[in-house]
Amino acid sequence: MAHAAIPGGCIVTAGRRAVGVTPMETRRDVLVAAAVLADELGYEAFAVPEGWGLDSTPVVAEIILRTSQITVASAVLSVWGRTPATLAMTAATLHQMSAGRYVLGLGASTPALAEGFHDVPFAAPARRLRETVTSVRALLRGEPAPLHRVPAAYPLRLGQPPVPDLPVWVAALGPQSTALAAELGDGWIPALVARDQLPAWAARLRAARAAAVPDAGEWTVAAGPITVAAADSGEARQVAASCVAWYLSAMGGVYARSVSDQGYPAEVAAIVAANPRPSPRRGIIPPGAQEVLHQLAACGAGAEVREQVERWDDAADVTTILLPPGLPWPAIEATLRAAAPSKLALSGAH
Repeated sequence: MAHAAIPGGCIVTAGRRAVGVTPMETRRDVLVAAAVLADELGYEAFAVPEGWGLDSTPVVAEIILRTSQITVASAVLSVWGRTPATLAMTAATLHQMSAGRYVLGLGASTPALAEGFHDVPFAAPARRLRETVTSVRALLRGEPAPLHRVPAAYPLRLGQPPVPDLPVWVAALGPQSTALAAELGDGWIPALVARDQLPAWAARLRAARAAAVPDAGEWTVAAGPITVAAADSGEARQVAASCVAWYLSAMGGVYARSVSDQGYPAEVAAIVAANPRPSPRRGIIPPGAQEVLHQLAACGAGAEVREQVERWDDAADVTTILLPPGLPWPAIEATLRAAAPSKLALSGAH
């Protein structure tokens, strides 16, 4: 996103920024403290994930109560772990608690989580995602619950005031799910997308959205790099490399396939081969695969990180930095400050 410029001596933000964390980050106090600092620094949104550790919804509620301006997103809630009715109740409640500062993020997750954690067969994930998004939206509009499995039952409505404008962002990487994100979502949350590939990918989805939904409203692309700032650039690079290697070699293949399909099959294969026993803190990016790290991460000293993150501002609507799991608090604070949205003071009278 280009830097805004308006006349009259106003202060405007250069680039829109958000913060995300990984499901492996289970220090609730650290999540809340990072969100509070992000709120103070002017970040637009803070995305709280959910995997197999913390239940994200009470964490989101705590962050809402501890902040005043930042949007808080569930990024993302799995469509296998909660019914559409539960998701709609949760979203409407958090919307009410936050006075409109909440975004519901939904995704089809992975077979490992659906089957190995929720004990639900990972069958037709795109269809499950479509059913869930449409059902949640219907409930938030105040309509009766769409009943697919017990159609003879009497359909109930959500017992809260309708919130039809509550944003729903969709996490997606595959062809079917990204098409669904463009058609049904208010935003798209892709993870581990190569910076140079994102603009063209988003443009294709916007074109598909315009064709399918001519009167559709704003559609937000929220994406960005795994980000680490440290006084020692080599140390920051190693932390980021470990996180990238973990995602590509230990997350059931979904991210490895995606990054390969984005144009880096040889590099991904080399990374997987170099990490036979993946660890989120001891990963290896071989010399011949460094371009993948360059495309997926921003790391180094503070000024280096700021420069690298700014390269994303023309690729994403909201550049979302992703904090690796387990970072000590000084590194989290340094990273948030290095990547924070800057303010441009424009001369002239109002």
